[in-house]
This record gives sequence, C-alpha cells and structure tokens, in this order.
Amino acid sequence: MKQPDEAEAAASFSFDDTPLARELADLSARRRALAKAEIQLSGRTRVLTVSNQKGGVGKTTTAVNIAASMASVGARVLVIDLDPQGNASTALGVPHTADTPSVYDVLIDEFPLADIVQTSPESPNLLCAPSTIHLAGAEIELVSQVAREHRLRTALEDYLAGLDEHLDFVLIDCPPSLGLLTINAFTAASELLIPIQCEYYALEGLSQLLGTVRMIQRHLNPSLRLSTILLTMYDGRTRLAQQVAEEVREHFPKEVLTTVVPRSVRVSEAPSFGQTVIAYDGHSAGAVAYREAAIEIIQRDSASDTAREP
Repeated sequence: MKQPDEAEAAASFSFDDTPLARELADLSARRRALAKAEIQLSGRTRVLTVSNQKGGVGKTTTAVNIAASMASVGARVLVIDLDPQGNASTALGVPHTADTPSVYDVLIDEFPLADIVQTSPESPNLLCAPSTIHLAGAEIELVSQVAREHRLRTALEDYLAGLDEHLDFVLIDCPPSLGLLTINAFTAASELLIPIQCEYYALEGLSQLLGTVRMIQRHLNPSLRLSTILLTMYDGRTRLAQQVAEEVREHFPKEVLTTVVPRSVRVSEAPSFGQTVIAYDGHSAGAVAYREAAIEIIQRDSASDTAREP
C-alpha cells in the first residue's frame, strides 16, 4: 500500500481540525450568542452575597466581574466591598485609601450608605461601596454594638429607599471567614452566590458554610437562600476538574450555573490595572464566561426559582 508523501500529508492537514482552532471557533460562537441574548430585568432589587470561607476560590473576582457584566447589559449594580483587603474596590477602580469614607464608617459610625458610594470609572451603571484597612478592626468593634448583625441590612434598606434611580442588583463581597462581617452580609441579602474552585478541596468547608446559612435562616434572616453556585478556575484538560464539576452538580443540580469559568491569565491580570476583565479584555475566554454567568443569573428570577434550600 502506497504511503502518502510529505506534500500529500501537509495538504490533508487542516488548521480547522486542531484543538486550538476548535476552541477559537467555540469562543467566537459564544460571543455571537451573547450579542444576541435577550435580557429582561425583574424590576426589583436582588441582593446577593458572594461568599466562601475558603480563600483563593475566585470570590472577589467573581463579584466584580459578574457586577461589571451585569452593568454592561444595562443593569444598575452596587458592589459592597466587605473584605478588609479591599480587592473589589481596587478591581473597580475606586479609591479606597485610609481616609476614604467606607463601609467601616457605615457599620461602626452609622454613616448613610449614600455618603460612601462611588461610581466606577468602568460604567455609570456600576457603583461601589469601598472597603478600607479600617474594616480589619470592625469584627472586634462590632461585638459591643447594638444590633450588630443587622447594621448592613439597615443601612442598605435606607439607601435603597432613598434612591431616585432603581438598582437591579446588589452584590456583597465577603471576607474569607464566617465572622460578623459575613454574618452582616448574610443578614442583608436574600440570595447566596458561592464560587467553588474546581480542585481537590472544593467541597471542604462547604458544609460549615451551609450550616452557618441555616443558622442565619433560623435566627436572623429567614428569606436567605442558596440560589447560585459558580464553578471557577476550571481546567477541562484535567480529569480532576471534570470530577469536581460532576460532584458539585450531583449535590446541587438546581443551583449550579451551566457556565464554568476557566483559568485565565487575563482574569488574573485585570485587577493590576484597576479594571475588571470585562473592561480589560472583554473578548477573552474569562470575560465571555463571566458575561454568560451574569446573564444566567439575570434570567433566574429568584421569585419563581425553586432552588433547594441549603
């Protein structure tokens, strides 16, 4: 049997058959689908707290990029940075030096939330209540405060009641712990969004988090529910990532978004420029994934969604 020579082999090879070409074609198709996606906002303010006491799962990255994605399709969004590290404030390009009025002043000194909210340079639809280093001491100072678990909720309710222009979403970025700051976020929110990293320890500590949620439901906020789980740092080339995704979907079939967020250099680079990945490189794989996740969240109306309680 005659073997093909090098010229024939080269002629039969097509770039379109390579994994890279298929990946680029898929990304292009997803971008086109996003451009055609129909968005219908519910007309009410949905308050989601983004939480996971395990660090390094993409919690802040998820909060700011989901918020920026929502703002890019016309939703008005407020991000409350409840993490003393202030990374969400940095990513949104909002000043948060030590002398900046911040969430600390709202929680400890009862400043009106309206006095600290800033508009992100990325979009007039994207607002941020910044964090400063002072928030690191708030956990201790809150212990002696009256109604310490309800301070953020009270401030947020007053803020929303006084707005001339309606907000569609409030996203609260929590610290990686289950202290009083996170409890304030749980008490203020109606929905919980948990980013889960597609790695070995993904579900470790999740039972503790859900136990805290049940405690909050019983004693402080009966309306809080787990509505959304987003799989982050997904590497489809590894069997481990696929197994973790399958396991999470098996345990939480209604809550897990269809979209998974891949590992992305662009997503990691964006905060160093004081931007979300949506502004930094909106056509990258990470940006497309976050835009898809945001549209899924918008389309899941929490009033009709029958997601299982944690």
